[in-house]
Amino acid sequence: MIALDNHPSGRHFLQIPGPSPVPDRILRAISLPTIDHRGPEFATLGKKVIAGLQQVFQTRHPVVIYPASGTGAWEAALANVMSPGDAVLMYETGHFATLWQRMAQRLGLEPEFLGLPGNDEATGLPHSWRHGVQADLIEERLRKDSAHRIKAVCVVHNETSTGVTSDIAAVRRAIDAAGHPALLMVDTISGLASADFRHDEWGVDVTVSGSQKGLMLPPGISFNALSPRAIEVSKTALLPKAFWAWDEIVEMNKGGYWPYTPSTNLLYGLSEALDMVLEQGLPVIFARHQRWGEGVRAAVRAWGLPTQCADERVHSPVLTGVITPQGVDADAVRKVIHERFDLSLGAGLGKLKGRMFRIGHLGDCNDLTLMAALTGVEMGLKLSAVPLAGSGVLAAMDFFASTAQSRLPRG
Repeated sequence: MIALDNHPSGRHFLQIPGPSPVPDRILRAISLPTIDHRGPEFATLGKKVIAGLQQVFQTRHPVVIYPASGTGAWEAALANVMSPGDAVLMYETGHFATLWQRMAQRLGLEPEFLGLPGNDEATGLPHSWRHGVQADLIEERLRKDSAHRIKAVCVVHNETSTGVTSDIAAVRRAIDAAGHPALLMVDTISGLASADFRHDEWGVDVTVSGSQKGLMLPPGISFNALSPRAIEVSKTALLPKAFWAWDEIVEMNKGGYWPYTPSTNLLYGLSEALDMVLEQGLPVIFARHQRWGEGVRAAVRAWGLPTQCADERVHSPVLTGVITPQGVDADAVRKVIHERFDLSLGAGLGKLKGRMFRIGHLGDCNDLTLMAALTGVEMGLKLSAVPLAGSGVLAAMDFFASTAQSRLPRG
């Protein structure tokens, strides 16, 4: 039998960009007795979590909840509005944009992958994996699609593999400026409840997200936020779907129920998470994450290491990608840090494997959590003989000491 209780003393530092640490308040909610998912008590829970999610997505329209990971919500988004052979314009910003594009291929769609060409001279890494979506390239491509073969534009809001965000409102403006009818579909799996996202105001047709990032839940539930236009398109879309189909779910949700057995106890946790988020208020939470990101980047600058995001304007408030010097295996550095200090950092994914590591700063976190994590990183870099320009710990300490913080309610 594999031992799962062999952690060192003290609490493990989970500083990956999701799954994020689950607060005790949410763990207690998840531990409540399971109830009848067809009974009146459950209907109250169902209506509550849907209404709360609408506030977090900033939408007046339906939000569909699936007992699945974010990957399932990706598939649901495509399956409900696409037909076999449909052309889809997808923008390359990193590993997760690439995985969504591969899924579109496997579903029988014709995805076109758009992005910045070439590699960065200083790091040798792809330009498209260091910058956000370039809305002008989307507009230019859509203007050429006079026959309107492209049925949707798919972009990632907060690219978890790189620490780069994208301007979703600018993408909507680009689609409108081109006079194109394509749907706008957005992945904000790692951005929801951590980075500002406005489903209705930004004109998004389908938003995909998940439970295990800013909502501070374990993995296992995911979401599609819908626009009226997306719902209308879904009525004639021909990709096969049964479990993922919106129509039955949206209809049963009106009474607080689902057409299948939902993840009852995770919904308890979701209800508690939404209470925590909405008690605090989204603007306060967004500002706190921005501040954490600035503090961590102050440390990275002091170390003299580049961040994966090359554009100061679009740094993620959720995570920071740190590029190691040429010849330094970032995974080996992560291994040292984990073994010596019981601190987990995110790996470089896809084209970035071994070239960078990721520090998560989201959800149930505070200044001291981040200071401890940065101390572990700095010690690990030194043990790995990575030359540093200075102390990132001191730089972050100065930043956090000089700026005010706000806290998420605890219980």
